[in-house]
Amino acid sequence: MKKLLILFCLIATLNSVAQTEASDKEAILSVLKIQQEAWNQGDLEGFMEGYWKSDSLKFYGSKGVTNGWQKTLDNYKKGYPSKEYTGNLNFTIEAVTKIEDNSYYVMGQFHLVRDAKKANGVFLIIFRNIEGEWKIIADLSC
Repeated sequence: MKKLLILFCLIATLNSVAQTEASDKEAILSVLKIQQEAWNQGDLEGFMEGYWKSDSLKFYGSKGVTNGWQKTLDNYKKGYPSKEYTGNLNFTIEAVTKIEDNSYYVMGQFHLVRDAKKANGVFLIIFRNIEGEWKIIADLSC
């Protein structure tokens, strides 16, 4: 009877972990969808809501490392000054993988169709649950 109870508890725990991971992944994908929609409306501030609003945010792109939320937003505004440049963004998500409790990495592709010039690339972003919200704390896009 004891073994059966232990087995039942183990199965219940594993089921709970799987449900939590599925819920986390759904929430992370929701953040990316909101970012994509904001970008496609030319709303760079709305797009940046998916990022951790901290000087510790890391963004690594073609021009090197940018530290901080505000500097990252400023770079986006400089590089994408109008709808001609922001165009239409679409993400292709390849993997959402748990690193540890409250942290996941997301690998994928971005596809930017715009008048200025089409841009495609890949990204690896790290999400962390901060005060109940999933935020990007590091972004490598190229």
